[in-house]
This record gives sequence, C-alpha cells and structure tokens, in this order.
Amino acid sequence: MTLGMADQAGIPAEASAEERHPETDASLIYFSSASGYTRRFVQKLGVPAAQLPLHTPRPTLLARRPYVLLLPTYGGTAAQPGAAAKGAVPKQVIKFLNNEHNRSLIRGVIGAGNTNFGDSYCLAADIIAVKCQVPVLYRFELMGTSEDVAKVNEGLEKFWTHQSQKPA
Repeated sequence: MTLGMADQAGIPAEASAEERHPETDASLIYFSSASGYTRRFVQKLGVPAAQLPLHTPRPTLLARRPYVLLLPTYGGTAAQPGAAAKGAVPKQVIKFLNNEHNRSLIRGVIGAGNTNFGDSYCLAADIIAVKCQVPVLYRFELMGTSEDVAKVNEGLEKFWTHQSQKPA
C-alpha cells in the first residue's frame, strides 16, 4: 500500500479535483440557503466574496487569508441557562469552521436573521463569535435594507483598515 503525501488542507496529493478544497482569497465568506436571501445581500455589497457550498457532501472552501464570515440563522433555539443552542448554525458553516486553518483566519462575523425568531435572532453569529473569539460586526434582517448595505460596506472598510494597522 502506498501512502500519498497530504497537502496543507489534509487532502492526499493524488486526490481528484472534486475531492480537493476550492481555495479563496475573498475577505468575505458567506453561507446562503436555497432561498438566496443572504446571497442577494452579499451581491448588493458589491465586494469580492466566496460562498460556502450549499450541500455538505461537497468539499468546503479553504480560506487563504483573514476573512469575515456572514451567515444567517435558520431555526434553532436560544440557549436556556446551562443549555446549548441547537440547530442555529448551518451544518455547512460548522463543516467550514471545523477546519482548523479556516477557523484560525476568521476575524469577525455578520449575522442575518428574522426578528420573528425573538431571542434566536442572529443566534448563529453570536454562537460563532463566542466559539471563535471574534466580534459580531453587524446584524441585519432577511435580505437587509439599502441602509444595511451602506453600513456593512462602511463597517467592513473601517474594520479591515483597523486590522491592517494592528501589530503582527
């Protein structure tokens, strides 16, 4: 039996193109469900962005630089004291962040949600912020408003400027 050398993503060197993780240099990585609400919001931003695969059997992305993660909350329940929130973070996002390399490059998170969810509004962003020790930069409802688009664009510009001024 021959063992192939693994590349940085842990994929055997002889792995087919379908098995390899697609790489991205985007500073905004997002997940959008089949409804496309989050994708439409990202398109309105007009910035280079990479979308996580909709289906978990497909290889997830491999980030090549620091990024902000934008994601919606789907269902889930707000954590009760002493209990964990369940179902709020999409499985595709969990798969992406379970890659230690991807997790090491996250710098912030933006949440999308529906205020009808009450305490679960943008819960996925809150969960990721705590687990990855990064700030929640912004929250918006559904597809966002033109004001949300302007605030996110301005906020991302300021955020990345501030990040570039931090000592290494």
